[in-house]
Amino acid sequence: MTTQPTQSDATPTPANEPAKPGVLEVLLIFFGLGLTSFGGPVAHIGYFREAFVARRKWLSESAYADLVAMCQFLPGPASSQVGMGLGMMRAGLPGALAAWVGFTLPSALVMILFAYGVTSLDLSAQSGWIHGLKVVAVAVVAQAVWGMATTLCPDRNRATLAIVAALLVTLWPTALGQVSAILIGALFGWRFLSLAPAPADGSITVSLSRRWGVIFLILFALLLLALPLLAEYGDTPILAITDSFYRSGSLVFGGGHVVLPLLQAEVVPSGWLDNELFLAGYGAAQAVPGPLFTFAAYLGSAMSFGPSGWLGGLLATVAVFLPSFLLVAGMLPFWQAFRTRPGAQSILAGVNAAVVGLLVAALYHPVWTSGILSASDFMLALAAFGLLQFWKTAPWLVVVAASVVSGILA
Repeated sequence: MTTQPTQSDATPTPANEPAKPGVLEVLLIFFGLGLTSFGGPVAHIGYFREAFVARRKWLSESAYADLVAMCQFLPGPASSQVGMGLGMMRAGLPGALAAWVGFTLPSALVMILFAYGVTSLDLSAQSGWIHGLKVVAVAVVAQAVWGMATTLCPDRNRATLAIVAALLVTLWPTALGQVSAILIGALFGWRFLSLAPAPADGSITVSLSRRWGVIFLILFALLLLALPLLAEYGDTPILAITDSFYRSGSLVFGGGHVVLPLLQAEVVPSGWLDNELFLAGYGAAQAVPGPLFTFAAYLGSAMSFGPSGWLGGLLATVAVFLPSFLLVAGMLPFWQAFRTRPGAQSILAGVNAAVVGLLVAALYHPVWTSGILSASDFMLALAAFGLLQFWKTAPWLVVVAASVVSGILA
Protein backbone atom coordinates (compact mmCIF):
# COMPACT_ATOMS: atom_id res chain seq x y z
CA MET A 1 0.00 0.00 0.00
CA THR A 2 1.16 3.55 -0.66
CA THR A 3 0.32 6.95 0.74
CA GLN A 4 0.13 10.46 -0.55
CA PRO A 5 3.26 12.45 0.25
CA THR A 6 3.34 15.79 2.03
CA GLN A 7 4.48 18.84 0.12
CA SER A 8 7.78 18.74 1.92
CA ASP A 9 8.71 15.31 0.55
CA ALA A 10 12.06 15.51 -1.19
CA THR A 11 11.63 12.17 -2.98
CA PRO A 12 9.51 11.30 -6.04
CA THR A 13 5.84 10.54 -5.52
CA PRO A 14 5.56 7.26 -3.57
CA ALA A 15 2.57 6.23 -5.69
CA ASN A 16 4.97 5.72 -8.60
CA GLU A 17 7.28 3.48 -6.60
CA PRO A 18 6.92 -0.26 -6.08
CA ALA A 19 5.83 -1.28 -2.57
CA LYS A 20 8.72 -3.61 -1.81
CA PRO A 21 11.56 -1.04 -1.78
CA GLY A 22 9.40 1.20 0.47
CA VAL A 23 8.90 -1.62 2.95
CA LEU A 24 12.61 -2.49 2.91
CA GLU A 25 13.47 1.17 3.47
CA VAL A 26 11.16 1.27 6.50
CA LEU A 27 12.59 -1.99 7.86
CA LEU A 28 16.24 -0.87 7.63
CA ILE A 29 15.65 2.57 9.13
CA PHE A 30 13.69 1.20 12.07
CA PHE A 31 16.23 -1.58 12.63
CA GLY A 32 18.90 1.09 13.03
CA LEU A 33 16.68 2.94 15.50
CA GLY A 34 16.03 -0.29 17.38
CA LEU A 35 19.78 -0.71 17.88
CA THR A 36 20.40 2.83 19.14
CA SER A 37 17.21 4.19 20.76
CA PHE A 38 17.97 4.19 24.47
CA GLY A 39 16.02 6.21 27.00
CA GLY A 40 12.41 5.02 26.98
CA PRO A 41 9.28 6.04 25.04
CA VAL A 42 9.69 9.81 25.38
CA ALA A 43 13.23 9.58 24.00
CA HIS A 44 12.03 7.26 21.23
CA ILE A 45 9.44 9.81 20.11
CA GLY A 46 12.23 12.38 19.96
CA TYR A 47 14.41 10.05 17.88
CA PHE A 48 11.51 9.44 15.49
CA ARG A 49 10.88 13.15 15.06
CA GLU A 50 14.52 13.77 14.22
CA ALA A 51 14.65 10.82 11.79
CA PHE A 52 11.36 11.27 9.94
CA VAL A 53 10.28 14.90 10.33
CA ALA A 54 13.52 16.86 10.51
CA ARG A 55 15.86 14.69 8.43
CA ARG A 56 13.81 12.67 5.93
CA LYS A 57 10.72 14.91 5.85
CA TRP A 58 8.29 12.02 5.54
CA LEU A 59 5.58 14.15 7.20
CA SER A 60 5.00 17.60 8.68
CA GLU A 61 5.37 18.67 12.31
CA SER A 62 1.60 18.97 12.72
CA ALA A 63 0.96 15.52 11.23
CA TYR A 64 3.60 14.01 13.52
CA ALA A 65 2.06 15.71 16.56
CA ASP A 66 -1.32 14.31 15.51
CA LEU A 67 0.11 10.80 15.25
CA VAL A 68 1.78 11.04 18.68
CA ALA A 69 -1.48 12.28 20.22
CA MET A 70 -3.38 9.31 18.81
CA CYS A 71 -0.84 6.80 20.12
CA GLN A 72 -0.90 8.37 23.58
CA PHE A 73 -4.68 8.06 23.56
CA LEU A 74 -4.64 4.35 22.70
CA PRO A 75 -3.64 1.58 25.12
CA GLY A 76 -0.28 0.04 24.39
CA PRO A 77 3.35 1.17 23.99
CA ALA A 78 3.13 4.68 22.55
CA SER A 79 6.55 4.78 20.90
CA SER A 80 6.07 1.44 19.13
CA GLN A 81 2.64 2.58 17.96
CA VAL A 82 4.10 5.81 16.60
CA GLY A 83 6.60 3.68 14.69
CA MET A 84 3.82 1.48 13.31
CA GLY A 85 1.88 4.59 12.27
CA LEU A 86 4.93 6.04 10.50
CA GLY A 87 5.50 2.77 8.67
CA MET A 88 1.83 2.63 7.65
CA MET A 89 1.87 6.20 6.37
CA ARG A 90 4.96 5.40 4.32
CA ALA A 91 4.22 1.91 2.96
CA GLY A 92 0.77 0.76 4.12
CA LEU A 93 0.19 -2.27 6.32
CA PRO A 94 3.44 -3.99 5.22
CA GLY A 95 5.26 -0.82 6.24
CA ALA A 96 3.66 -0.90 9.70
CA LEU A 97 4.78 -4.51 10.15
CA ALA A 98 8.29 -3.69 8.91
CA ALA A 99 8.57 -0.76 11.33
CA TRP A 100 7.52 -2.97 14.25
CA VAL A 101 9.91 -5.80 13.33
CA GLY A 102 12.85 -3.46 12.81
CA PHE A 103 12.34 -1.49 16.01
CA THR A 104 11.51 -4.50 18.20
CA LEU A 105 13.90 -7.20 17.00
CA PRO A 106 17.19 -5.99 18.55
CA SER A 107 15.92 -5.64 22.12
CA ALA A 108 13.75 -8.77 21.88
CA LEU A 109 16.80 -10.83 20.92
CA VAL A 110 18.83 -9.39 23.80
CA MET A 111 16.04 -10.14 26.29
CA ILE A 112 15.70 -13.73 25.03
CA LEU A 113 19.46 -14.22 25.41
CA PHE A 114 19.28 -12.79 28.93
CA ALA A 115 16.53 -15.30 29.75
CA TYR A 116 18.77 -18.13 28.51
CA GLY A 117 21.56 -16.80 30.73
CA VAL A 118 19.35 -16.72 33.82
CA THR A 119 17.66 -20.09 33.28
CA SER A 120 19.95 -22.32 31.19
CA LEU A 121 23.07 -21.32 33.11
CA ASP A 122 21.15 -21.68 36.39
CA LEU A 123 22.07 -18.22 37.64
CA SER A 124 20.64 -17.64 41.10
CA ALA A 125 17.85 -15.10 41.43
CA GLN A 126 19.39 -14.14 44.79
CA SER A 127 22.85 -13.38 43.41
CA GLY A 128 24.14 -9.89 44.03
CA TRP A 129 24.11 -8.59 40.48
CA ILE A 130 20.58 -9.82 39.80
CA HIS A 131 19.43 -8.22 43.06
CA GLY A 132 20.97 -5.02 41.72
CA LEU A 133 18.61 -5.24 38.74
CA LYS A 134 15.66 -5.39 41.13
CA VAL A 135 16.98 -2.40 43.07
CA VAL A 136 17.40 -0.32 39.92
CA ALA A 137 13.83 -1.24 38.92
CA VAL A 138 12.72 0.73 42.01
CA ALA A 139 14.52 3.81 40.70
CA VAL A 140 13.14 3.40 37.18
CA VAL A 141 9.52 3.04 38.30
CA ALA A 142 9.91 5.91 40.80
CA GLN A 143 11.18 8.12 37.99
CA ALA A 144 8.20 7.13 35.84
CA VAL A 145 5.79 7.96 38.70
CA TRP A 146 7.50 11.33 39.26
CA GLY A 147 7.36 12.37 35.61
CA MET A 148 3.86 11.07 34.89
CA ALA A 149 2.37 12.55 38.07
CA THR A 150 3.80 15.96 37.25
CA THR A 151 2.38 15.90 33.73
CA LEU A 152 -0.85 13.94 34.10
CA CYS A 153 -2.02 14.99 37.59
CA PRO A 154 -1.55 18.77 37.57
CA ASP A 155 -4.64 19.56 39.66
CA ARG A 156 -6.40 18.38 42.82
CA ASN A 157 -9.09 16.35 41.03
CA ARG A 158 -6.66 14.29 38.99
CA ALA A 159 -4.25 13.82 41.89
CA THR A 160 -7.14 12.53 44.02
CA LEU A 161 -8.19 10.19 41.23
CA ALA A 162 -4.64 8.79 41.07
CA ILE A 163 -4.65 8.15 44.82
CA VAL A 164 -8.04 6.43 44.66
CA ALA A 165 -6.81 4.23 41.80
CA ALA A 166 -3.67 3.31 43.77
CA LEU A 167 -5.76 2.39 46.82
CA LEU A 168 -8.15 0.31 44.73
CA VAL A 169 -5.39 -1.65 43.02
CA THR A 170 -3.55 -2.20 46.31
CA LEU A 171 -6.71 -3.57 47.94
CA TRP A 172 -7.70 -5.52 44.80
CA PRO A 173 -4.37 -6.64 43.31
CA THR A 174 -5.66 -8.46 40.24
CA ALA A 175 -5.95 -7.70 36.54
CA LEU A 176 -9.68 -7.05 37.08
CA GLY A 177 -8.84 -4.50 39.76
CA GLN A 178 -6.50 -2.70 37.38
CA VAL A 179 -9.08 -2.64 34.58
CA SER A 180 -11.68 -1.34 37.04
CA ALA A 181 -9.38 1.50 38.06
CA ILE A 182 -8.91 2.50 34.40
CA LEU A 183 -12.67 2.40 33.75
CA ILE A 184 -13.34 4.52 36.85
CA GLY A 185 -10.76 7.00 35.57
CA ALA A 186 -12.48 7.19 32.18
CA LEU A 187 -15.92 7.72 33.75
CA PHE A 188 -14.59 10.30 36.21
CA GLY A 189 -12.88 12.22 33.41
CA TRP A 190 -15.97 12.17 31.22
CA ARG A 191 -18.19 13.40 34.05
CA PHE A 192 -16.01 15.76 36.09
CA LEU A 193 -13.03 16.90 33.99
CA SER A 194 -13.88 19.71 31.60
CA LEU A 195 -11.23 19.96 28.89
CA ALA A 196 -11.56 21.60 25.51
CA PRO A 197 -11.44 19.34 22.43
CA ALA A 198 -8.20 19.24 20.51
CA PRO A 199 -7.85 21.73 17.64
CA ALA A 200 -8.50 20.40 14.15
CA ASP A 201 -5.04 21.14 12.79
CA GLY A 202 -2.54 18.65 11.40
CA SER A 203 -3.29 15.86 8.99
CA ILE A 204 -2.61 12.16 8.89
CA THR A 205 -2.88 10.61 5.44
CA VAL A 206 -3.11 6.84 5.05
CA SER A 207 -4.29 4.68 2.19
CA LEU A 208 -6.19 2.36 4.53
CA SER A 209 -9.96 2.77 4.17
CA ARG A 210 -12.37 3.25 7.07
CA ARG A 211 -13.90 -0.11 6.23
CA TRP A 212 -10.59 -1.81 6.93
CA GLY A 213 -10.24 0.30 10.05
CA VAL A 214 -13.54 -1.07 11.33
CA ILE A 215 -12.43 -4.63 10.55
CA PHE A 216 -9.23 -4.22 12.58
CA LEU A 217 -11.08 -2.69 15.53
CA ILE A 218 -13.63 -5.52 15.50
CA LEU A 219 -10.81 -8.07 15.35
CA PHE A 220 -9.14 -6.39 18.34
CA ALA A 221 -12.37 -6.59 20.37
CA LEU A 222 -13.14 -10.17 19.30
CA LEU A 223 -9.72 -11.41 20.37
CA LEU A 224 -9.99 -9.57 23.68
CA LEU A 225 -13.33 -11.26 24.39
CA ALA A 226 -12.71 -14.67 22.82
CA LEU A 227 -9.18 -15.49 23.97
CA PRO A 228 -10.11 -15.86 27.68
CA LEU A 229 -12.86 -18.33 26.72
CA LEU A 230 -10.59 -20.24 24.36
CA ALA A 231 -7.86 -20.37 27.01
CA GLU A 232 -10.29 -21.69 29.63
CA TYR A 233 -11.91 -24.38 27.51
CA GLY A 234 -8.99 -25.14 25.18
CA ASP A 235 -6.72 -25.94 28.14
CA THR A 236 -3.46 -25.54 26.22
CA PRO A 237 -0.41 -23.52 27.33
CA ILE A 238 -0.20 -21.68 23.99
CA LEU A 239 -3.75 -20.33 24.31
CA ALA A 240 -3.24 -19.42 27.96
CA ILE A 241 -0.04 -17.48 27.23
CA THR A 242 -1.55 -15.77 24.19
CA ASP A 243 -4.57 -14.70 26.22
CA SER A 244 -2.51 -13.36 29.15
CA PHE A 245 -0.08 -11.35 27.06
CA TYR A 246 -2.74 -10.12 24.62
CA ARG A 247 -4.88 -8.81 27.49
CA SER A 248 -1.87 -7.15 29.07
CA GLY A 249 -1.00 -5.43 25.81
CA SER A 250 -4.63 -4.35 25.38
CA LEU A 251 -5.03 -2.68 28.78
CA VAL A 252 -1.78 -0.74 29.21
CA PHE A 253 -2.43 3.00 29.27
CA GLY A 254 0.43 5.37 29.91
CA GLY A 255 3.52 3.66 28.51
CA GLY A 256 5.66 0.59 28.89
CA HIS A 257 6.23 0.85 32.64
CA VAL A 258 2.53 0.31 33.33
CA VAL A 259 2.74 -3.17 31.79
CA LEU A 260 4.72 -4.24 34.89
CA PRO A 261 1.72 -4.76 37.25
CA LEU A 262 -0.40 -6.32 34.51
CA LEU A 263 2.20 -8.89 33.51
CA GLN A 264 3.18 -9.54 37.11
CA ALA A 265 -0.46 -10.35 37.91
CA GLU A 266 -0.53 -12.78 34.98
CA VAL A 267 2.71 -14.74 35.30
CA VAL A 268 3.70 -14.74 39.00
CA PRO A 269 0.51 -15.80 40.87
CA SER A 270 -0.04 -18.52 38.26
CA GLY A 271 3.41 -19.95 39.02
CA TRP A 272 4.71 -19.47 35.48
CA LEU A 273 7.72 -17.48 36.75
CA ASP A 274 9.25 -16.70 40.13
CA ASN A 275 8.79 -13.07 41.23
CA GLU A 276 12.55 -12.65 41.76
CA LEU A 277 13.30 -13.60 38.17
CA PHE A 278 10.40 -11.44 37.00
CA LEU A 279 11.92 -8.32 38.56
CA ALA A 280 15.43 -9.24 37.44
CA GLY A 281 14.21 -9.30 33.84
CA TYR A 282 12.40 -5.99 34.30
CA GLY A 283 15.59 -4.41 35.57
CA ALA A 284 17.57 -5.80 32.65
CA ALA A 285 15.00 -4.41 30.21
CA GLN A 286 16.06 -0.89 31.24
CA ALA A 287 19.56 -1.48 29.85
CA VAL A 288 18.58 -2.29 26.26
CA PRO A 289 17.43 0.02 23.46
CA GLY A 290 14.01 -0.18 21.86
CA PRO A 291 10.57 -0.71 23.40
CA LEU A 292 10.18 -1.79 27.02
CA PHE A 293 7.43 -4.18 25.91
CA THR A 294 10.15 -6.57 24.76
CA PHE A 295 10.25 -7.51 28.44
CA ALA A 296 7.62 -10.00 27.21
CA ALA A 297 10.32 -11.77 25.18
CA TYR A 298 12.25 -12.41 28.39
CA LEU A 299 9.15 -13.65 30.21
CA GLY A 300 8.14 -16.01 27.42
CA SER A 301 11.64 -17.47 27.26
CA ALA A 302 12.17 -17.77 31.03
CA MET A 303 8.76 -19.14 32.04
CA SER A 304 8.44 -22.79 33.05
CA PHE A 305 5.04 -22.93 31.32
CA GLY A 306 4.32 -23.37 27.64
CA PRO A 307 6.83 -23.38 24.77
CA SER A 308 10.36 -23.08 26.09
CA GLY A 309 13.21 -20.83 25.03
CA TRP A 310 12.99 -18.59 22.01
CA LEU A 311 9.65 -20.03 20.85
CA GLY A 312 8.03 -18.92 24.09
CA GLY A 313 9.70 -15.54 23.77
CA LEU A 314 8.41 -15.11 20.22
CA LEU A 315 4.86 -16.12 21.21
CA ALA A 316 4.77 -13.70 24.15
CA THR A 317 6.24 -10.85 22.10
CA VAL A 318 3.76 -11.21 19.24
CA ALA A 319 0.83 -11.55 21.65
CA VAL A 320 1.69 -8.44 23.68
CA PHE A 321 2.25 -6.25 20.60
CA LEU A 322 -0.67 -7.54 18.50
CA PRO A 323 -3.31 -5.30 20.16
CA SER A 324 -1.18 -2.22 19.36
CA PHE A 325 -0.95 -3.17 15.70
CA LEU A 326 -4.71 -3.74 15.42
CA LEU A 327 -5.55 -0.51 17.24
CA VAL A 328 -3.20 1.65 15.18
CA ALA A 329 -4.50 0.16 11.93
CA GLY A 330 -8.07 0.56 13.15
CA MET A 331 -7.83 4.11 14.50
CA LEU A 332 -5.65 5.86 11.93
CA PRO A 333 -8.46 6.26 9.36
CA PHE A 334 -10.75 7.77 12.04
CA TRP A 335 -8.42 9.72 14.31
CA GLN A 336 -8.65 13.11 12.65
CA ALA A 337 -12.42 13.22 13.23
CA PHE A 338 -12.43 11.56 16.66
CA ARG A 339 -9.85 13.77 18.36
CA THR A 340 -11.97 16.90 17.94
CA ARG A 341 -15.12 15.43 19.54
CA PRO A 342 -16.24 16.91 22.89
CA GLY A 343 -15.37 14.64 25.80
CA ALA A 344 -12.48 12.82 24.14
CA GLN A 345 -9.80 14.85 25.92
CA SER A 346 -11.63 14.61 29.26
CA ILE A 347 -11.86 10.81 29.09
CA LEU A 348 -8.19 10.58 28.19
CA ALA A 349 -7.24 12.85 31.11
CA GLY A 350 -9.15 10.63 33.56
CA VAL A 351 -7.58 7.45 32.20
CA ASN A 352 -4.09 8.96 32.43
CA ALA A 353 -4.61 10.00 36.05
CA ALA A 354 -5.77 6.47 36.94
CA VAL A 355 -2.67 5.09 35.22
CA VAL A 356 -0.48 7.14 37.57
CA GLY A 357 -2.28 5.44 40.46
CA LEU A 358 -1.60 2.00 38.97
CA LEU A 359 2.08 2.83 38.74
CA VAL A 360 2.16 4.09 42.35
CA ALA A 361 0.68 0.78 43.52
CA ALA A 362 3.21 -1.15 41.42
CA LEU A 363 6.04 0.91 42.91
CA TYR A 364 5.06 -0.38 46.34
CA HIS A 365 4.35 -3.98 45.34
CA PRO A 366 6.02 -5.86 43.81
CA VAL A 367 8.87 -3.45 43.03
CA TRP A 368 9.71 -1.96 46.44
CA THR A 369 8.78 -4.99 48.55
CA SER A 370 11.03 -7.28 46.48
CA GLY A 371 13.92 -4.91 45.77
CA ILE A 372 14.50 -2.94 48.96
CA LEU A 373 15.58 -5.37 51.68
CA SER A 374 18.18 -3.31 53.54
CA ALA A 375 19.48 0.21 54.11
CA SER A 376 22.16 -0.34 51.46
CA ASP A 377 19.46 -1.28 48.93
CA PHE A 378 17.61 1.95 49.73
CA MET A 379 20.77 4.03 49.31
CA LEU A 380 21.60 2.35 46.00
CA ALA A 381 18.05 2.89 44.70
CA LEU A 382 18.10 6.54 45.80
CA ALA A 383 21.44 7.12 44.08
CA ALA A 384 20.13 5.47 40.89
CA PHE A 385 17.01 7.64 41.00
CA GLY A 386 19.12 10.78 41.34
CA LEU A 387 21.28 9.80 38.38
CA LEU A 388 18.24 9.10 36.22
CA GLN A 389 16.03 12.01 37.24
CA PHE A 390 18.42 14.89 37.91
CA TRP A 391 21.67 14.02 36.14
CA LYS A 392 19.91 12.55 33.09
CA THR A 393 22.33 9.63 32.99
CA ALA A 394 21.69 7.03 30.29
CA PRO A 395 19.48 4.27 31.80
CA TRP A 396 21.72 1.46 30.57
CA LEU A 397 24.70 2.97 32.41
CA VAL A 398 22.70 3.23 35.64
CA VAL A 399 21.53 -0.39 35.29
CA VAL A 400 25.05 -1.70 34.73
CA ALA A 401 26.50 0.38 37.58
CA ALA A 402 23.79 -0.66 40.07
CA SER A 403 24.21 -4.32 39.17
CA VAL A 404 28.00 -4.15 39.61
CA VAL A 405 27.76 -2.29 42.94
CA SER A 406 25.18 -4.73 44.25
CA GLY A 407 27.38 -7.66 43.22
CA ILE A 408 30.35 -6.16 45.07
CA LEU A 409 28.31 -5.52 48.22
CA ALA A 410 26.71 -8.98 48.24
